[in-house]
Amino acid sequence: MLSFLGSLVLLFLGYAIYGKFVEKVFGANSANETPAKRLNDGVDYVELDWKRAFLIQFLNIAGIGPIFGAVSGALWGPAAFLWIVFGSIFAGAVHDYLSGMLSVRHDGTTIAEIVGYYLGDKAKIIMRVFSVVLLILVGVVFVTSPADILSNIVGMDKLIWIGIIVLYYLLATVLPVDKLIGKIYPIFGASLLIMGIGIAIGLIVKGYDIPEITFQNLHPKHVSIYPYLFITIACGAISGFHATQSPLMARCMRNESEGRRVFYGSMIAEGVIALIWAAAAVSFFGGTEGLLAAGAPAVVVTTISNSILGKIGGALAILGVVACPITSGDTAFRSARLAIADALNFKQGPIKNRFLIAIPLFVIGVALCFVDFTIIWRYFAWSNQTLATIALWAGAVFLAKNKRNHWIATIPAVFMTAVVTTYILVAPEGFRLSENIGHIVGIVIAVISFIAFMMKAKKQ
Repeated sequence: MLSFLGSLVLLFLGYAIYGKFVEKVFGANSANETPAKRLNDGVDYVELDWKRAFLIQFLNIAGIGPIFGAVSGALWGPAAFLWIVFGSIFAGAVHDYLSGMLSVRHDGTTIAEIVGYYLGDKAKIIMRVFSVVLLILVGVVFVTSPADILSNIVGMDKLIWIGIIVLYYLLATVLPVDKLIGKIYPIFGASLLIMGIGIAIGLIVKGYDIPEITFQNLHPKHVSIYPYLFITIACGAISGFHATQSPLMARCMRNESEGRRVFYGSMIAEGVIALIWAAAAVSFFGGTEGLLAAGAPAVVVTTISNSILGKIGGALAILGVVACPITSGDTAFRSARLAIADALNFKQGPIKNRFLIAIPLFVIGVALCFVDFTIIWRYFAWSNQTLATIALWAGAVFLAKNKRNHWIATIPAVFMTAVVTTYILVAPEGFRLSENIGHIVGIVIAVISFIAFMMKAKKQ
């Protein structure tokens, strides 16, 4: 229990102390006119109060990620607490803040264009394709999974639910951000936070035995902590998907001084949610063996919610496994629209322009709903962390170029380079090399990347 409470305290201190330090290093300036003021178009560039912007950003980046990912990561035991805490403070929140604030500085542009500006045109082209494919995959999965669950709960045919969800996604993709997303997201974001706080209070009040942090690998199948834990818990520690979402709120912020609350703060809030669910998962079922036997993350979430929170918990569980995926899916498609529009320099003020991009996206998305892409989806976790790694390197180049403390981005970028390289070399869906070879090659690639960065930084 002490480790859990101490971890919560560290997350809040991380926001208050390290978040302030990161903000100072970046050089946020409240005198700068934000894109929301300078480019206001009533569609994507709309001024929002920081509290609404925070809740929207939190829900955009969270959804079910910090819940399902943390539940899966809890199979390694309380060692997962360490990655959630230190990953959130020193990697994920830095990544989110830099990607969000760089978008603010570059007129709310999407992550591919930012990467191109700091890492070159080749990197930009790769990131354009990479990010759009990733966003479509996210959107498609968050059509089919809620449709499956709703079909089981209500009994209506899955195809009908797919149609309803896709129609909602289309509206959320093309309507002005303050008309639909700006109104319902703060409600769902607050609900997700309340759900997490309720679970935390229930764990403490009902006396669940939350184990203390240990470096011991408690995974029932003896899966290595490195690199698998660092890929499994993405949302809740660091996630490249966040960099694709940050431009949505970068186009709505009223003042640069609000960036720490909106970007760094929402990642810390997600870390809190992930920590709570990791603690709940590892303690509720009496250990990692019981957690594995409990079933899929959706079953685990429903069981814990119903037991700790009763009827309210059941309702919130449905929110967690149905509404939250939908709110991630719609912004995934919206972000894909913005990424394509930025790449084509295609203005999105006229609604017909929005439909010209959105309709082909949804044609592809609907087609993928009927294709078995389970094997392809396995690559999502790796792709997600690879995108985060590239975004961190772009942030490091920005800081070096402006003669600021680039180490806040360079150190996590080096670490994540080693992680994603090792993972794709040793994972079952990768090259399946021995872990010894994977570890060595991962370190070598990370060192080469670091040397290349230092040479680039020296030139600049």
